[in-house]
Amino acid sequence: MTCFADFPISDALQERIAALNFVIPTPVQSGAIPPALEGKDVLATAQTGTGKTLSFLIPILEKLAKVEGRNPAALILLPTRELAMQVEAAFKSLNTNPANTVALVVGGMAEGPQLNLIRRGARVIVATPGRLEDYMTRKLVRLDQIKILVLDEVDRMLDMGFQPAIERIASSLPLSRQTLCYSATLDAQIREVARQYLSDPVRIEIGSVLKPSENVELQTFEVEQNQKLELLEHLLTADQAGSFLVFVRTKHGADRVANRLIRAGHSATQIHGDRTQAQRNQALRSFTDGRHRILVATDVAARGIDVPHVAHVVNFDIPKVPEDFVHRIGRTGRASAKGIASTFASTPERGDLRKIERVLAISMKRFRVKAAQTA
Repeated sequence: MTCFADFPISDALQERIAALNFVIPTPVQSGAIPPALEGKDVLATAQTGTGKTLSFLIPILEKLAKVEGRNPAALILLPTRELAMQVEAAFKSLNTNPANTVALVVGGMAEGPQLNLIRRGARVIVATPGRLEDYMTRKLVRLDQIKILVLDEVDRMLDMGFQPAIERIASSLPLSRQTLCYSATLDAQIREVARQYLSDPVRIEIGSVLKPSENVELQTFEVEQNQKLELLEHLLTADQAGSFLVFVRTKHGADRVANRLIRAGHSATQIHGDRTQAQRNQALRSFTDGRHRILVATDVAARGIDVPHVAHVVNFDIPKVPEDFVHRIGRTGRASAKGIASTFASTPERGDLRKIERVLAISMKRFRVKAAQTA
């Protein structure tokens, strides 16, 4: 496919896609949308930021146009609240039929509004597995009319321990459903999920699924732990353009780094697991809207943030596993944009750094930092 106008979809949806300025589909969209529109199961592996959301929302909207009723007909499972909220927003922006209501089913938010939408006939449920399983246990939701299931970021859901919940949810769905499965990796565990839930899937693989995007410039600073904050402030001052997403390992570290930046006069906020859902939503909105230039986050945000304008990702602390490194820096260099990813490596962290480079078959540009250089 060379443009969205080539897809066999309704005129109303074509007009909405054009109004949202989507013209050229990404490779994962070109690969996944046609078989999904034909009703086939899809197993897609692709790097973060490749446009996966649109590749399953378009087939869902076309499916809903052909399915009558007031029960949920589409179910989208995702690992985090933030990602679920962004998919819900994307669905609303694409939807052209007021009858196609969507219910967000996630933890950390009031049950009442979620259940009211389901009772009033929501056609689509966007959910995290834990909260949806809870509703099922309490017999508050029916899933026996689901026509299409999406498992998005399935590798992350398994990492977070959601496999039992996914199994229980899937067992309540019709066997005749269509299933679309998306993952950044394809290890033995993901292959088993595909074997269980997909039927003769069309396999879509876009580039290396465990490698940073070529749009991202990778650089490493060998710097001692007590110099990292000074180095971060130096980068913020030296790089005047664009927003910064800074990843740290702990909740305490996120608060410490954000507060230090605020005291130094920078526009910063933070997001981590100890913040309330309202605080996390507010921080994410203010970063997305550009009211804060810097977002300091733990890995709770590594896959739950979809912000198009992130110019620079900083690994303030190095992640322990290469997969998390890929997902972190996947927050920048999205689609065709360019981005920068800087990794701070203290002496104890350099073994983890070498492991990341070895597993991902990459070599990062290195800079050795002395205390005087960050002043």
